[in-house]
Amino acid sequence: MTIRPILIAPDPKLKAVAAEVDKVDGSIRRLIDDMLETMYKADGVGLAAVQIGVAKRVVVMDVDQKDGNRYPRAFVNPTLTWASEETVVHEEGCLSVPDIWEEVKRPARIICDYLDRDGNAQTQEADGMLAVCLQHEIDHLNGKLFIDHLSRLKRSMSLKKLAKAQKLKEG
Repeated sequence: MTIRPILIAPDPKLKAVAAEVDKVDGSIRRLIDDMLETMYKADGVGLAAVQIGVAKRVVVMDVDQKDGNRYPRAFVNPTLTWASEETVVHEEGCLSVPDIWEEVKRPARIICDYLDRDGNAQTQEADGMLAVCLQHEIDHLNGKLFIDHLSRLKRSMSLKKLAKAQKLKEG
């Protein structure tokens, strides 16, 4: 497994719409393993392939890892097939938008169809953190960041804060 560099906004590759995966094979499973290793190293709960510069519809997540447990999951070609009218507001962050946390409103419950790491068709009903994380990561596959859900003013402020932090980090 290889830890891959995570792209940071406003990298234009983060705006790419990811391509469908034709077949879940050894190269996709290696990508999944690298993504999980990268996500855990960065202390994240989810990662989309576009965040490491691979424009494929692959997402990994582990919403339990913050509790000290590990339940890694892979979603290949995830598609939301249903979303509730009921919404929730949840504070979100992103490995590609480090140190920025903002409240985002999303559907409270969803149904997602996807292929697992063995290429088997699956359906996931989700609410809570899993629903939020799935929607956040699927947004990445469609070239959208969580800050794109914010008002123009909040998004602008977040990007300025990010740019300032990056300049300080670069020294």
